[in-house]
Amino acid sequence: MTAPVSKPRLFCFGLGYSAGRLARLLLARGWAVAGTCQSPDRQAELADWGIKALVFDPERPLADAPSALSGVTHLLSSVPPDENGDPVLARHGSDIEAMKGVSWVGYLSSTGVYGDTGGNTVTEDSAVNPSSDRGRRRAEAEAAWLALENDQGLPVHVFRLAGIYGPGRSALDQVRAGRGKRIDKPGHMFSRIHIDDIAQVLRASMDRPDPGAVYNVCDDEPAAAADVTAFACELLGLEPPPLQPFAEAEKEMSEMALSFWRDNRLVDNRRIKEELGVSLLHPDYRAGLRAIFEEG
Repeated sequence: MTAPVSKPRLFCFGLGYSAGRLARLLLARGWAVAGTCQSPDRQAELADWGIKALVFDPERPLADAPSALSGVTHLLSSVPPDENGDPVLARHGSDIEAMKGVSWVGYLSSTGVYGDTGGNTVTEDSAVNPSSDRGRRRAEAEAAWLALENDQGLPVHVFRLAGIYGPGRSALDQVRAGRGKRIDKPGHMFSRIHIDDIAQVLRASMDRPDPGAVYNVCDDEPAAAADVTAFACELLGLEPPPLQPFAEAEKEMSEMALSFWRDNRLVDNRRIKEELGVSLLHPDYRAGLRAIFEEG
């Protein structure tokens, strides 16, 4: 009699917007999914999806991490670093190092690790040169996760995500809420990625593990933020807001918002296509926003 094949098991530190999308995709394919979140409300929401989530933050480590990680075949962390470093590794690095039978580990990072290139293109082999404290923390966290591959032999993969958008978090939502702006900074382009494409890139990497690999995750068309807002207005049948010079707009920006506008780079995404075989569901912002609009 053939023994039953056990289902793959994902444990995700940080079942937020991006990781939550992956979790639902995998649940639909018969995976077992568990992980962490930050609040009891989110814990209850995840339970409704069929996900057992444990509350975790830097001040509340898991009470029994070895038990939570037992039998896990795939591990993902989407928890951002703070001023004290990566909270997952700080609290549970030794538990992760001790894992047996894990076939894939993923860490969600940011293209912000490249810093400002004056509009030049970056690939995964480009220098890491962050221009903000947030970017520096990301770069340090990447290195710490990749060290687990080098030192412990864990199959770690790093995903540098561009600006994330999707249902509930897009230019359409900003325009509907009356927060849509068209800031004019000639020559300044942003790369972005639809949440569904993040999920499919991660899934493709799980199918083709390459320990130590780093992937840029963005769509095919960097674009000016003003153009994205204008297209959202077009879909909604609204007049776009007037262009506002950046020199005027920056006076009202938070430090975090300013940090995004200081960096200007184009991000190359060929590796996810050539090495993972990914065909983007939403290859540009127009396709992505149109899909969100049609979903309602």
